[in-house]
Amino acid sequence: MSKKLPVCLWQLGAELGEGPVWMAPEQALYFVDIKGQLIHRCKVDGTDAKSWPSPKAIGFLQPLADGDFVAGLQDGLYRFNPNSGSFNLIHSVEPLTPGNRLNDAYVDPQGRLWFGTMDNDETNPSGSLYRFDASKKLTAIDTGYVITNGPALSPDGKTFYHTDTLRQTVYAFDCSAQGQLSRKRVLLTTTNGYPDGTTVDSAGHLWIALFGGHRIERYSAKGILLDSIYFPCGNVTKLAFGGTDLCTAFVTTACKGLTAQQRAQRPFAGGLFAFRVNTPGLPQHTIFEGFSS
Repeated sequence: MSKKLPVCLWQLGAELGEGPVWMAPEQALYFVDIKGQLIHRCKVDGTDAKSWPSPKAIGFLQPLADGDFVAGLQDGLYRFNPNSGSFNLIHSVEPLTPGNRLNDAYVDPQGRLWFGTMDNDETNPSGSLYRFDASKKLTAIDTGYVITNGPALSPDGKTFYHTDTLRQTVYAFDCSAQGQLSRKRVLLTTTNGYPDGTTVDSAGHLWIALFGGHRIERYSAKGILLDSIYFPCGNVTKLAFGGTDLCTAFVTTACKGLTAQQRAQRPFAGGLFAFRVNTPGLPQHTIFEGFSS
């Protein structure tokens, strides 16, 4: 068991806190509350907090080079401007599957956006993994997921990771420089919790949040469990590395599924946490310019 002790930076009670993104230029963390339809921002110590409402459920937020963000809303990709708080549609996603919504996302070193869709009721295998290029070409890479999660890439760019949450399985793929995936295989399976967001550090370790598992697990690139970090709440959703040295791990959590009594008994549920690590993370990439509204 790890001796790392997560500290709650912001006890905001997010319904479904997700998608932390470290913005080095402003030394600030952004994250979303999917079900609460909110975007949140704070400094490394949780201060200078600010929030913006989203018009629909928001699965993720990823940065553009000009200071705006691509926001994955219920029905598509939107340009979000933090100065005005405006959302403008870039590209509709799965218009013929209105029961789906967008979920977790990742930007690779080439500036390509990867994201998943999922059944909002969490019952039908209608979700897919997508790649969206600067040319605005949307490509379905893999299908048949109820809940997609955790797109991530190894430091050398040769192995892509993606999660089937309900099957408690994390897959690995070979990844070409052009973003083509092949040789899908099971990397690892989890117990006592459902694998949610995955983040890779500079040594190639996978940090996987366990929804319903009270912890984050750290794995080797071969899928061997190395460490567990426990939290005072059950629904741990995703980690992002930040701070000036990328050695601060920020972690989102969720109140989703808790009764009013359980929420009162677990005051840190839905909070934003942080703890220090020895191995730094990888820098956050920005999406290619050209994503006009």
